[in-house]
Amino acid sequence: MGSTKTSLILCFLGFLFLDSLLFCSAYNVHHYSFLLRETNFTRLCTTKSMFTVNGQWPGPTIHVRKGDKAFVNVHNNGDYGVTIHWHGVKQPKNPWSDGPENITQCPIKPGKNFTYEVIFSDEEGTLWWHAHSDWSRATIHGAIVILPEIGKTYPFPKPYAEQVLILAEWFNGDVKELIDEATSTGGDPTPSNAYALNGQPGFPNNCSNETSFRFPVQYGKTYLLRLVNAGMNEEMFFGIAKHNITVVAQDAAYIKPITTSYIMITPGQTMDILVTANQAPSYYYMAASPFFDSSAPYDTTNTSAILQYTGTYTIPTTIPYPTLPNVTDKAAADNFTTRIRSLASAEHPVYVPKNVTTRIFITVSVNQIVCANASCGGPSGNRLSASLNNISFVTPSTDVLQAYYKSLPNVFDKDFPNLPPYKFNFTGDVGNNTLYPSLGTKARLINYGDVVEIVYQGTNVGNAENHPMHLHGFSFFLVGTGYGNFGLTNSTKTYNLIDPPEVNTIGVPKNGWAAIRFVANNPGVWFMHCHLERHASWGMDTVLIVKNGPTEETSIRPPPANLPICS
Repeated sequence: MGSTKTSLILCFLGFLFLDSLLFCSAYNVHHYSFLLRETNFTRLCTTKSMFTVNGQWPGPTIHVRKGDKAFVNVHNNGDYGVTIHWHGVKQPKNPWSDGPENITQCPIKPGKNFTYEVIFSDEEGTLWWHAHSDWSRATIHGAIVILPEIGKTYPFPKPYAEQVLILAEWFNGDVKELIDEATSTGGDPTPSNAYALNGQPGFPNNCSNETSFRFPVQYGKTYLLRLVNAGMNEEMFFGIAKHNITVVAQDAAYIKPITTSYIMITPGQTMDILVTANQAPSYYYMAASPFFDSSAPYDTTNTSAILQYTGTYTIPTTIPYPTLPNVTDKAAADNFTTRIRSLASAEHPVYVPKNVTTRIFITVSVNQIVCANASCGGPSGNRLSASLNNISFVTPSTDVLQAYYKSLPNVFDKDFPNLPPYKFNFTGDVGNNTLYPSLGTKARLINYGDVVEIVYQGTNVGNAENHPMHLHGFSFFLVGTGYGNFGLTNSTKTYNLIDPPEVNTIGVPKNGWAAIRFVANNPGVWFMHCHLERHASWGMDTVLIVKNGPTEETSIRPPPANLPICS
C-alpha cells in the first residue's frame, strides 16, 4: 500500500541567435494506493472501529517535490461512499481530481475505486489530504510533504531532520452516527472526547500517558516540524515547553520567520516550524489546546506529545508543560496571526494583484431554519443552519462540475450574489430577516483572468465566532483583516499590498472581516466553505466557477474515463 516513483523528463530544442539551446524540465511521477477500510483503535480506554486509509490514523504521508505529479488509487472497502480532497493543491485545469463530494465528483461507492491525478505546481512546504464527504475526514486524513525542486533548497538552514505533527480529534462514538444524529435532529453535534497529536491524545487524558507520541531529538540540532490542523471544529494553540519555535511557512508558502513561544492554527491550515533542541536533555511536552471564543459546545481538553532528548539522564518525575493562552484569549491569537507576512524575497517573489476587476462581499452567518411545531433540536425548537450572503448551500445529487461541463439543467443556479440581500449592522444587533436564510445551490461565475477581491464579513447573527474560510483551486493573498464592519474607504487603508501571506485557508475573526485577493487563472469548479465541519454541514458553502480562457492551455481538461457514477 506504499508508493512508487517514476521520472519524466521533457526537453525542448530551440535556436536563438544561431546558438542552440536545450531546455529540459524534469518531474517525478508518484503512485500511491489508498485502501479505505474499517480498523479497530483504542483510545481513552475505549475501543471502536474507525474508517481509515491503509489501517492508519493519521493516514500515510505523501512525499513529492515541487512540480511533481501523484496518482493515488483510492479503493473503497467501507460501507458508504467517500471522496478525497488534496487540501491546498491547486490542481491546475484539473478540478476532476479535487474531490469535494457532489461538487467535483460523486462519491466512490463501496467496492469501487477511483484514481486521482494530483498535479502539483508552485506549492512548496506542507499541505494535507482528507476525506471530503460527511464527517469522514475525522479519521481519513494525512500530510503532504512537498520538498523543493532538485537542486533547490529551503530559504533557511537545512534542518537536521523533519517530523510531521497532525492535530486531530478523537470521538468515542462513531463519527458518522454522531453527525447523522445531529443532522436528523437539527441540533449541535456532540463535541469530540479528546484532541490527538499523531493519533494519540497524550497527557492529561485518560489511558493516554504511556501511549503519547514521542519525538526523539539530539541536543544542539534543529528540526523542522510540519504541523497540520486536521481538527474538525476547533482552532488550536500549540507550543513546546521551555523552547521557542520559529514559524517559516504557512499553507505551503514561505513566510518571514516568526520566533514565538506559541502559535495559533485554524482547522485546514498547515505551518512549518523550526525548533532547536537547546535545553537541558530531558523530556518536554509539546501540547495543543483549543482557542474557542463562542457559546457553542466544544471539546475543552488538551492534547500533548513528548519531545524526548536522546542520551543518558534522569527522567523527570514532572515533565515541563508549555504555557499556552487561555481558550478565549483573542488578543493572544491576534498577536500571532497579525505577524504573518510573505517571505517576499528575490528567490521567492510576491506579486500582489492591484487592479481589482471583480469584488464580492460575503456575510458569514450561523442561522436557523424554522421547524414545524418547534420539533427540532436547535434554539427555540428550530434547526441550526449556516449561510454565505444569507444563502444556506444545498448539496445537489449530481456533482456541480459535471453539470457545468455538460450543461446539465436543474443542478445549480449561477446567481450567487456579489452582495448580501440585506444591509444591516452586521456585527451589532440583528433582526429576524437575517436569522433565517434562503436555501439554494448557487454558484458565482468568474471570467478567466479576473482579479478577484472577496471580503468575508462576520456577523452577529445566531452565534458569532471565528470562521476558517477555505477556497479550493487557489492560493490567495490575505490583504486585510479587522474587527467590526468593513468599510470600503477606511478598511482598505489598512491593507497590506506589499507582503501579505499567500494561503488557502484564513480565519475570519469573530464579529470582524477578512479580505483576500487572487487572479482567477485556474479554470474549473472550486468549492469555497468554512472549515469548521459543523458549519460546512449546515450550509456555509458556495461554489466559484472560473470560466475557460481563450486557449486550450487556459481551459478545463477533459474528464477522466473512470469518474465515479452518481446514484
